[in-house]
Amino acid sequence: MSEIIHRSHNVSKLMYHFVLPTKYRGEVVSDEVENVIKETCIEISKRYDMYFLEIGADKDHVHFLIQSEPNYSLTQIIKIVKSITAKEVFARCPEVKKIMGRKFLDSGLLCVDSGRTRE
Repeated sequence: MSEIIHRSHNVSKLMYHFVLPTKYRGEVVSDEVENVIKETCIEISKRYDMYFLEIGADKDHVHFLIQSEPNYSLTQIIKIVKSITAKEVFARCPEVKKIMGRKFLDSGLLCVDSGRTRE
């Protein structure tokens, strides 16, 4: 599952489970959109110190299990994930932009679980 992150100044195991609904709970998350989201999250992992342990989607919402270092706040993590994935989905799946308008993932965020362990 997850690994403990060892850095020179800290050791942490910080995980978040986010459920992000689409705007107006529109059923636009197809297999193609889900693949774009997963590919985008892999690229996000390369640029930022956050690791996507699991990504799952239903027709109207997306689940993320993210492990991060303490240098990112909860708000920063969500802002990064929502903005970059929305840009990529709209660029690579233009039919979603026609249906949803300017916004893909809604601000109705549900943080299901978070845990922090220091050793």
